[in-house]
Amino acid sequence: MNSPEPARARISIIGAGPGGLTCARILQQHGIAVTVYDRDRGPNARNQGGTLDLHADNGQIALREAGLLDEFFNLARPEGQEMRQMDPAGTITSHEAPAAHELFKPEIDRGQLRNLLLDSLQPGTVHWGRALDTISGPDDGPRQLHFTDGTTIQTDLVIGADGASSRVRPAVSPAAPEYTGVSFLEAWFSDVENRHPDIAELVGQGSAHAADGERGLFAQRNSGNHIRVYIIQRVPVDWISTSGLTVEDTDGIRTLLLGEYAHWSPRMRRMITENDGPYVNRPIFALPVPHTWEHNPTVTLLGDAAHLMPPLGVGVNLAMLDASEIALALANAATVTDAIRTYENTMLPRSTETAKALEGGAEHLLSADVPDLGSNDVLPEPLAEAAEVRP
Repeated sequence: MNSPEPARARISIIGAGPGGLTCARILQQHGIAVTVYDRDRGPNARNQGGTLDLHADNGQIALREAGLLDEFFNLARPEGQEMRQMDPAGTITSHEAPAAHELFKPEIDRGQLRNLLLDSLQPGTVHWGRALDTISGPDDGPRQLHFTDGTTIQTDLVIGADGASSRVRPAVSPAAPEYTGVSFLEAWFSDVENRHPDIAELVGQGSAHAADGERGLFAQRNSGNHIRVYIIQRVPVDWISTSGLTVEDTDGIRTLLLGEYAHWSPRMRRMITENDGPYVNRPIFALPVPHTWEHNPTVTLLGDAAHLMPPLGVGVNLAMLDASEIALALANAATVTDAIRTYENTMLPRSTETAKALEGGAEHLLSADVPDLGSNDVLPEPLAEAAEVRP
């Protein structure tokens, strides 16, 4: 089959996260039709995770191409660029505060960013409740997308923007994410100025980090008077169950953590014991380095589906830059396969270089000397809900 012109191709994006939605928005800006499929039942089906910073040299470039940069700045929190480094006693050892009008990497809640992108799309672009199962069909197309609800659709290009546990990835690569040996436990704090004023004072308007070489805490100010804290440990991936606990056993986990953090100050330990509600377990996975694949004319990947890395400030920014580049390649190429080659010839070397630089980087989160933790893509996507590795 001859590769179609992008304007005539049936283009399917799997995953309605920041990367997939950015790609869809820019394609529509260039008059190219696209459909996005997402496993969630709707846009509000689950929490989208904490806060992240969008950098001027990648994430903001993508938003500019999407025509949404001014709207982003209206929502963003420049004060969130503040970063405090502390010791286990709670003493501030270094402090970075943003200069007036500094906009290199302002913070925005993941949910706000997703809504900004969703609202920019043509009605009906995103098809909710469509969890991809498998992809079939010849490499040169057309491809069949088989969903878990039993439906099948035919398409000329599949763009996998479906995160760490991508269902698209197996169509081009056998690689699977591997556990890094470091795990996050997420804790939430609400109405912090009134209910948790001491923690609010510790964290400030941005983020705060402390570690002792074996364990750490990373706290992020979110909008709406919320703070998320990530309890970081070097532990087996199944550490909760091997301790005879479940993630719902909040009191049991607290008791265990208080033993691990016994030498930390009472003030710092409040970030472990005063959270509102249960913990969320977020073990950190990464794809092997380098992760590349042979060109496929009908399938490609972006973001965590292509290059899942430790959460050190690059995840969403790279996903959105990937999305912008593939959309622009499709807008300017004669055929879909030409566009995919152009995109991958840029994306794969860049992601390999970045992944090599961050390989083993989850260990940095346990160090008292963490490089540039003002980059808060520590979400998990730390971490966003979508960054979780699913079986």
